Amino acid sequence: MLTVKRLDIADARILIKGASEKANEIGVPMCIAITDESGNLIAFERMDGGKVSSAFVAQDKAFTAAAARKATHEYNAANVPGNLAFGIHTEVGGKLSTVGGGLPVVVDGDVVGGIGLSSGTPQQDMDCAQAGIDYFLQNRG
Repeated sequence: MLTVKRLDIADARILIKGASEKANEIGVPMCIAITDESGNLIAFERMDGGKVSSAFVAQDKAFTAAAARKATHEYNAANVPGNLAFGIHTEVGGKLSTVGGGLPVVVDGDVVGGIGLSSGTPQQDMDCAQAGIDYFLQNRG
């Protein structure tokens, strides 16, 4: 029997708070998705002004980060013509994201979920995702 560690709704709210505070600081309204360790959505927030299309992108980024246990920008680096991983973004019904902004949430060495942000540049999305994780690690119960 397996024991699974996963984020709960209270954890998701902490992640969203940290990410949205960073988004407000940089002046970019974001779509923020939080998943459990399997990539299933726990919570989602579209900040006022967050792009409509980014709602889907943020969820795919969070799914990828959690389910694959890898940051989306790591897939981006591998998903180039000639590389054996080229085309990975077409797998899992096209839900695997290779755009920066999705990070696994790791606690005590275990991936317990994923966070995905979208609406800014990939670097802005990555920075806000990392801010969410940093805030969570400092403020979780």
